[in-house]
Amino acid sequence: MDTKDIAVNSTRLWDTLMEVAAISPGKAGGSNRQALTDGDGEVRSLFKTWCEEAGMSTGVDKVGNMFFTRPGTDDNALPVYIGSHLDTQPTGGRFDGVLGVLAGLEVVRTLNDTGVQTKHPIVVTNWSNEEGARFAPAMLASGVFAGVHTLEYAHSRTDLDGKTYGDELKRIGWLGDEEPGSRKMHAYFEYHIEQGPILEENSKEIGVVTHNQGLWWLEFTLTGKTSHTGATPMRMRVNAGLAMARILELVQRVASAYGSDCMGGVGQMRFFPNSRNVLPAKVVFTVDLRSPDERKLNVMRADVEREAAAVCEDLNVDCAIEAIGHSEPVTYDAGLVSTVRQAAEQLGYRSMDIISGAGHDACWTARVAPTTMIFCPCVGGVSHNEAEAISEDWAAKGANVLLHSVIASAFAG
Repeated sequence: MDTKDIAVNSTRLWDTLMEVAAISPGKAGGSNRQALTDGDGEVRSLFKTWCEEAGMSTGVDKVGNMFFTRPGTDDNALPVYIGSHLDTQPTGGRFDGVLGVLAGLEVVRTLNDTGVQTKHPIVVTNWSNEEGARFAPAMLASGVFAGVHTLEYAHSRTDLDGKTYGDELKRIGWLGDEEPGSRKMHAYFEYHIEQGPILEENSKEIGVVTHNQGLWWLEFTLTGKTSHTGATPMRMRVNAGLAMARILELVQRVASAYGSDCMGGVGQMRFFPNSRNVLPAKVVFTVDLRSPDERKLNVMRADVEREAAAVCEDLNVDCAIEAIGHSEPVTYDAGLVSTVRQAAEQLGYRSMDIISGAGHDACWTARVAPTTMIFCPCVGGVSHNEAEAISEDWAAKGANVLLHSVIASAFAG
């Protein structure tokens, strides 16, 4: 069958995006649908309904990953997977993760509309707790699937209220019975907004993702001495807040020292007791280090840990550091990258090769199956923010590249 002219229904795709965005909306036009909250449970149920209406069968594993299968013509052929995530940041946008899941559904709906039958089955996947906003680390459930984490480790993760991942997964009704990782893949595609400004800046419609940066998340716990800010002489303070400030400066300096492909910053911090006129007894914060170069990534970590220890020693502050998240740099499958590049070219879309600066479930699937990613632009590169925005045209063009890439892979031997 000639499939070169088929295209997704852009209005239908956009409407599904907006319908999902109405579930657990944020305060400023985005979404607050953190993993294993009631909103996450609600959107999972809606997505399951849509997938089953499209003729797909449902599977859920013991870490909450959801799999929806459209049969192929060859029962022995391994499936082509399409996936991303439905959970969001506390102040997340309407497209991060969600676009890739709903575009997978739109691919299946389009194949149904046009009567296209593929040799390989197609599986649309929602990976659980990709964001790591409520339960660290990020990409938790896909990490279990890929054998990076154990099931017991995932179920034992706690949120800030002490609730465990396993208990919350059961509470919202999405604790499945499949063994994570028992499924095998012919190929895996993940479609996502870029989360950066490069495509928009270069007037490109499609990012052909060739690599993914690696990352280290280092959680610092600095212990000082609680004292009144107005009554304690400067020379007598044991100031965990000051130590944190100096470490923030050194993270900036270290990340800047190793070239433009290295990143570092701090996005989360907590003071205890968090009073206006009391120096903190304890400060907890997470340093995020990233690079596509594994050597540079590890050198940055070593530099930050060594220099932070010196900062704290100078201030008599106790310093404990725990690595709470790590992914190695990823090189995506050359054959699938070429498939995406060719699909964009054949559709007449402006594309460029790009490295992902953010972590994705694809980082873990690349360990167990041929994997690649497709990016569409996002306005101003704004992501993990309620102001996150894309256009309907951008969404549809990326979905069309996904559609034709999946067709090419699902017909292959």
